[in-house]
Amino acid sequence: MNAELAEMLPAITTWSEEDREALVEAAREIEAVRSGIYVMTPDEEAAVDEGLAEAERGEFANVRR
Repeated sequence: MNAELAEMLPAITTWSEEDREALVEAAREIEAVRSGIYVMTPDEEAAVDEGLAEAERGEFANVRR
């Protein structure tokens, strides 16, 4: 671990929950780029499941142009 990152770790505990969640999201995105694998959050997985269920029920948006 580089020194700058090690110095930041104690400060992170004082951050708001929203800021810590943003840091986690940034780290997840970096890991996805590095590994080529994106792991959905539980909220994302629930949204995908709901979208698939809507599609199975034939519930589609009507888009007019």
